[in-house]
This record gives sequence, structure tokens and C-alpha cells, in this order.
Amino acid sequence: MDKKLLIRIGAIVLCVFLVLGLVVPALAAPEEGVVIKLHYNRPDGDYTDWSVWFWNKGAEGVDIPFADENGEKVATFQVGAGVTEVGFIVKLPNWAAKDVNEDQFIDVAAYVSGTVHVYVQSGVKGYEVKLGDDLVSGVKLTKAVYVEGSGINVTMTASIGDGKNAFSLKGPDGPVEIKSVNAAGTLYTIYTDELNVHANYTLVYEGEEYSVAMPNVYSTEKFEAAYTYEGSDLGATWSKEKTVFRVWAPTAAAVKVKLYAAGDPAVDDLTETLEMTPAENGTWVAEKDGDLAGTYYTYEVAVGDAVNEACDPYARTTGVNGKRAMVIDLDSTDPEGWENDKDPNGGNAITDAVIYELHVRDLSIDESSGITNKGKYLGIIETGTTNSQGVSTGLDHMKNLGITHLHLLPVYDYGSVDESKLDTPQFNWGYDPVNYNVPEGSYATDPYNGEVRVKEFKQMVKGLHDNGISVVMDVVYNHVYNAGEFCFNKIVPGYFSRILDGGVYSNGSGCGNDTASERSMVKKYIVDSVKYWADEYHIDGFRFDLVGLIDTETINAVIEEVHKTHPNVIFYGEGWTMTTSVTKDGYTMTTQVNSQETPKFAFFSDTVRDALKGSVFKETEKGYVSGADGRAATIAKTFTGVYNWCKTPSQSINYASCHDNLSLFDKLALSNPDDTVEDRIKMNNLAAAIYMTSQGVPFLQAGEEMLRSKPLGDGTFDHNSYASSDAVNSIKWDDLNQESYAATVAYYQGLIAFRKAHPALRMTDAQSVASSITTIKGLDANVNAYHILGAEAGDSASGIFVIFNPNKTATTVELPAGSWAVCINGEKAGTETLATAEGTVTVEGISAMVLVQTETAAQPSEAPAEETPVSPIPAILGAIAAVIAAGAAIFAAIKFKKK
Repeated sequence: MDKKLLIRIGAIVLCVFLVLGLVVPALAAPEEGVVIKLHYNRPDGDYTDWSVWFWNKGAEGVDIPFADENGEKVATFQVGAGVTEVGFIVKLPNWAAKDVNEDQFIDVAAYVSGTVHVYVQSGVKGYEVKLGDDLVSGVKLTKAVYVEGSGINVTMTASIGDGKNAFSLKGPDGPVEIKSVNAAGTLYTIYTDELNVHANYTLVYEGEEYSVAMPNVYSTEKFEAAYTYEGSDLGATWSKEKTVFRVWAPTAAAVKVKLYAAGDPAVDDLTETLEMTPAENGTWVAEKDGDLAGTYYTYEVAVGDAVNEACDPYARTTGVNGKRAMVIDLDSTDPEGWENDKDPNGGNAITDAVIYELHVRDLSIDESSGITNKGKYLGIIETGTTNSQGVSTGLDHMKNLGITHLHLLPVYDYGSVDESKLDTPQFNWGYDPVNYNVPEGSYATDPYNGEVRVKEFKQMVKGLHDNGISVVMDVVYNHVYNAGEFCFNKIVPGYFSRILDGGVYSNGSGCGNDTASERSMVKKYIVDSVKYWADEYHIDGFRFDLVGLIDTETINAVIEEVHKTHPNVIFYGEGWTMTTSVTKDGYTMTTQVNSQETPKFAFFSDTVRDALKGSVFKETEKGYVSGADGRAATIAKTFTGVYNWCKTPSQSINYASCHDNLSLFDKLALSNPDDTVEDRIKMNNLAAAIYMTSQGVPFLQAGEEMLRSKPLGDGTFDHNSYASSDAVNSIKWDDLNQESYAATVAYYQGLIAFRKAHPALRMTDAQSVASSITTIKGLDANVNAYHILGAEAGDSASGIFVIFNPNKTATTVELPAGSWAVCINGEKAGTETLATAEGTVTVEGISAMVLVQTETAAQPSEAPAEETPVSPIPAILGAIAAVIAAGAAIFAAIKFKKK
């Protein structure tokens, strides 16, 4: 997934980011530091909306617009003190386009002040450098790290001799005495009296100031024992008589609650400030008499020598853009009948689910949707909507399709869409968390009123439940939008994130920061948050983004806590193996290879995905359905739901497409450009037939059933549309006016109906699979077939026979004894009999056939428990997958650009 993200595998694995605000070296005054002036030339002369994304290497980025200077377009960037490289990307807003599709870096290691002129030609990789007359060369201090008991370790770009009298140190109370300095090449150790690890210190070298990175004590047993709070009253606890505020801030010297009349941070309407009192385990408490419902608030925290104002991490709702929390009477937001609302699919196994992945805006924003509340929560539950020719759209379409669970891309409060500018077209998938327990305001009809988003979210859930559809929430606890500005980290600096000694973020996510789930109060926060959504909003399932960065202990705690009161809630996520720096020993991550450590958690199967259509990292690579040889053995194993890392079908999420990467139909267009559209539709339908009849949990991207495509207008397709326009992302409902699209929808409807009718396709354990499914041998190359004993799985059919033929030529397959009814072929699918067969059956090219036998079937010639001899190919593929998982799988998971 490299287009628009451009994060190389090596960068994802190796790159780490300095902690914004806490330990990033302070910027020198412009006249004292290095300044980069980037001169940009476009032959077309159109500079509208173009800007430069600059970042000090190892820190977060900033967007700099171009200004007119002497007839040129110039973007000016102040280089941070101690920085040796600066990255840049010339781009359009929301990353809609990049001038050059690659990160580029400018070397400024040799300079301590002055101007570096960089000349960039549009569409051309590389640049020309001209040094300003004011440029001064010299030695830089690049890093200063305090190690308890060992002093401050300082790294310079070159030797400065013995270092004596070269440095001075300032603390929160003024100058700090330097006892001595030890030199070893370019490394210097400064010795002082013991420093306070929770305070901020500044090292001064040649007039420039640098923040000293303090050691990480948050994961020590001593800190955890003293400051783990187990109460359930964090946040604002409201009643008509009073509101009690409690915040966890163990490193703070003082904390206040600031009360506001409105939720807009642009409005200066502070009404009162409440002093908070220290309480148990690092918490602070304040009370205010009277009914505060509708009052907005923030916390003001004095920590070290800084005073930070932050939203409440436990905020239940907020004003616009999530800057101010709001006190709320949650019961008043409940829709009528909420007390009786429940999961319409409760009591079913996870393998009974058919999951449909949808972005809120995509469903309704196109004019052809016929939906009034476009891009809103309420648009999802409008009924009776149709396209231009009266074909059902929206909720009615989903009901007709037969899905059981609607998986919503992130609907908590996220950062990449400005809720105050909703008249301006904006789009993002939302994998950039700001407030985890607050519904996203851009999907509400009024983002300024914190009550509205809560009410409308509940109305959406209730409306879906009333129509038989369960709700899955996509959650992103592995990283945050901006670690330095994240409310938890502003209150307890750096606690929420994995930060290494030296003040750098672990960056397995590729988004600049990894969540320290192994810490007690982060673990508690994640558990509390998921439970809150299940309790307050009746959420029926949770899909965890990049769950391979979260430890298994935390995930199991989440599941255990939620299942105490909501035993039917399902859990699944992206279990890719990634490199992350856990701050405690003895923790394992929630990955596919560790699936047995989280038995109630399911994982996306990239094994199935890539076997079906080819690697998502190779656009033109073919898969099983598109004509690749050598994939049949992998399909044979994944059909059973027991293979490689997956030891039970209840843990395999089977899919051919999701929001990441190319849509299924676009992938087939690129891998099979010489095939007809008709053949590519057959490939699409064959892929669906395979994952819909396989053991495990079927999952599809919204619109896959109508051949969804994301063309860019230049003959290419958008495979990372996280911030692309509605024109790219929206579902085009008028496509259903075309016969081929409507026929594909009908085929998916039939597949889902057949799956629902046959428990033999929905087994939950490996033992049932082993005793019920026989893989047929001796078939034509690439052809797969299976005999399923229905009675073993409690099916009304005594037998089900499944055949997949990806070849372009027909194949003949011998059937078990007896008469068989064809319910699925290459053109139609469902529960009705399309034809009958005995002895043998002919399966057309690029198609599936599924037959049912209702009378008692003769026993197969081979014992059902016996499987096709294991080929070494799947094992080799599994080993290769494990090796590349730390890099390539991350690409399939990263959602938005963060420097």
C-alpha cells in the first residue's frame, strides 16, 4: 500500500520518532539556526493548493504553504536545533496528490545557522542545492539523554575537545551545577547531582537550547504499584445534584478543571476554574454542585515546568473537533425503546456472521443513493431509498443482501477531518484517534453540540438492530493521531506511548507512535473504553486495527471484561507481525502466529486473500481465481479453516477485499488486463464463492458485490483512498441499473442465503472439520473439490459437495453416490435447485459449483478424517509469509500519512 503513504518497509521497521513537546530538541530562534527555503517550479504555472510537508528527521511534520518571493514560489522551514536531516514532500491538501511519490531528505548536518536554498522541479525526483552567503558551518549537539546514576549522555556531530565549560544546564528551578564532563570522541557524559526524572531540563551549547530526554520510569514495578488506579469513576460522573471529576495525573504538581459554556475552542467563554485535590493512586478529584449537563470542560495540568490544557481522556462526548469534553446525562440521549435494544444476532457463533465493511460517508454521499442525510449516521438507517431507476440503496440494499454484521470504519472522534468546515469536501478513513470514547462529529448533524453526536449514534445502532443487522466498530488502540497532543500524553507526558530511553517512539505502526498497552493504566483505559462502547452504545463486535501491536494479556482482558455482560460480542483484527519496542519483559503480541494465546479473538486471513487474487503488494500478480498455477493447495487448506497459524475456523476472517489496497474488481483488472470484463466478473464471483463456502467467517468490503471500482481517471486505480475524494470513494448506486452489476449482487445474495441455510459451512472447531470434510483427490490441475458430511454438523443436508474450477476450460468431477441438487453454479446461487446430477458433473470454466444431497449419502470412499497429503508448498509459503510479515503486512494496515 505504497501510493500516498510512501513508507518504505525499512523505514517502518527502523524509523523512530522523538517525543513531541516532551523531548524534541527546542527550536532555535530563526536568526540563530538553519533555515531551508524550498523553491518550487511548476511548468503549468498552477500552484493552487500546493504546499510542502517538512519534518525534522525523527520528529513530526508540518505543512508549509508557498509564498511569493522575488517572483518565485518559496516555502520556508526553520530546522530544529541538532537536526542533521530534513524531509520534505510537495503535496496537495489531505494528501490528495504528491508531486513526487517519495520521501526526500536534505542534509544539513554540517551547518549551524544560515540559509540553504533547495530548488525543486515539479515531477522530477531530486533537487538542486545552493548555499546562502550567511551559512555558517559548525558542530551540532544531536542528542542529550539522562541515565539515572550515569549522568547525561550527549552526542555531537564532531569532537569539541574535552567539553569542559562547553555546556550549561537549566532545570525547573534554575541553573543546575555541572560537576564534570567526560569526553570519548563525539560522545560526552555530563555529571550532575541526581535529576528529577519527571522534570524538564534544558542543555545549552553555544547559545542553543536542547531538551534533555529523561529515562522512562512508567513501566517500573515501583511506579505501577504506586499509581495503578482500579476505580470505575474516571472522567466526569454526572447527577442532577452534582458532578464529580476524577483524572489520573500522578506526575502532576497541580490540576484544575476549567469549565466553559461552549464546546468551540475558538470561543473564550471560561466560566469557572475548579481546584482539584490529590487522591488515591495518582488521581485528582473535584466536585461541583448543581446540574452541569451540557457544560464543557478541560483539565489544566502543571507537570514539570509546563502547564498543559487537555481534553479528558475519559470524555463521553465533546464539542467541535474534540478539544473540550462535555458533561452529559447519557440516559437522556437514549432513543425510544433503547432499554429493550439488543443484538439481533446474539447467541450465534462468530462463524454464523457475514460481515460487511463500510465507511459511513461512502454509503450515502453519492447523489444516486437517494439518501437525505448524506454522509451522516442517520443516513445509514434511512429506509425506502432508491437510485435513479428505483433500485434499493443503503439500508434496504444491505438487508436484501443478507449480511448479519455491519462493520463501520472508525466512528470514534478522529483528527483528520475538521468538524468546523463540513461545507468543505473532506474525507478520511479515520484511523487517526483523538478521543476514543466520543463519536466522530463530522457524521453528526451538529458537531458543535456534544449531545447530538451521542443521540444520533445511538439512533443508528437502534435502527440497524431493528433491521436485523449487528454493529461492529473498527477501533484503533495501537497508535494515536498526534502523540504529543494526545490528551492522555498531555496529562501524563509520554505515558500512553512506547518511548525508548533517549526519548524516541517505537514506530511499528508506521504512524509515528505505538501504544504502550503493557502499562497498567493504558491496559485499563483500553479495557474500559471497549466495555463502554458495548455498554453505552450496544456495540456487537470490535475490529482491532494493527492488533499485533497490542499485547495478548490486554486483548484477553478486554474480551473477558466485555463478555461478563455481553457474551455475544465478537472480536477480530489485523494480526500482522510487526516490530515494536515493548517497555516491559514477558509480553507477547496479538498476532496470527500467537493465535492460540487469544482463543476468542479472530484474525484477518491474508493467507486466503492473497491466495485468491494474488499479493496485494504486487498489482499485476495473479491468484487462484485469476489463473495462477500452484495456489490450489493453499485454497484446499484454507477452505477447512484449519491451516498454518489458524487452528480453528472460528479464528479465520476470510476475505478477498477490504478498504485497504485495490478493490477486488480493480485488482482483477490489473492482473488480467487481456481478459474480457465477463471473465473478470466470473473471477470476482468465484472468489466470493470460495470465501463464502469456506469454514471461517466471511467478510467483504461494501460494494464488492456490485463490482466496486476506484478509478483515478488516468487509467489507474486508487489502492489507498484513505483521503481521496468522494468521487473515488463513494458507492455508485446507479451502477445497479446495469444488468451485469445487478446480476453480481444477486449472486452474492444467493451465496449468503446458501451459507445461512447450511450449518455444515459454519463449523466452529477443528475436530468437527476433521470428521466432516474430505478433500477430493485426482482432479484436473488447479481444480479443488470437497465432500462435507452435513449430518456431522447438524445440517439438514446429508451431504454438500463443493467444486472450484479456476481454469478457463470446463472440468468433469465424479460425485459421491446418489442424487445431487445443484444450488450454486457460475451464473446463479441460492437455496433453490438449479439442476440435478448423478455420477459426474461438468463445471464450467472460472466458476464454482455447490451441490446438496438430502437423502442419506453413501460414505465417501476415503475416511472423512483423512486429508490430502500435505504439500511442502503451503509450509514454504507460510515461512515466507512469516519473514515478510514484519514489513509487507504493515503496508496492508497503515491508514494515513504521519511524519
